[in-house]
Amino acid sequence: MEEGKVSTSAYLENEKNQKIVKSIDIAIVVIACFFILFVFIISEDFLMKVILGSIFFIVSCIYGIILYETRNVTNSHTKIRKLVLLNNQGDEIDEWILENQTALVIGKSSRENKVDIDLSGTEYESLISLEHAVLNCVSGKWYIEDIDAINCIGIKKAHNLMKNQLKDGSPHPINSGDTLYIANTRMLVK
Repeated sequence: MEEGKVSTSAYLENEKNQKIVKSIDIAIVVIACFFILFVFIISEDFLMKVILGSIFFIVSCIYGIILYETRNVTNSHTKIRKLVLLNNQGDEIDEWILENQTALVIGKSSRENKVDIDLSGTEYESLISLEHAVLNCVSGKWYIEDIDAINCIGIKKAHNLMKNQLKDGSPHPINSGDTLYIANTRMLVK
């Protein structure tokens, strides 16, 4: 397989992993229901009800926070239309239309190599590779993949306050409102 090309098997593997996680979530809910039934209805020990009720409440809060932070924000009405380059103040500098596209290479153009999203001339140009990342659209869903081993890609999900670093060679879904960091160069997904 050519460098920079992504196989559909990676995307199918991602969907398979999401189904496994959903199955585990359902199993946890079923076990929790039986636990609640036993402790609060069958058992008569008050101290056990207080202790286990407190533990259940704390675990439920932690699970809810984790679920909220990692949920996929997908709005069927919000289609990704463009990628917008931002400066340090958050002003829009440039934009690229993504509609009717299936794959785009992000990097720097040279005489020998033209990229679809050219970040030449940006403040952090020296940190950006000629072919730094690739955007792929599969079944209407956009994915970004880091193809540069030196300067990684970060992503800040629209609903999250923290920026996460992508793993090299692993496609990651993106949604409208996410911010991509290509070697400290910010790009907003709209």
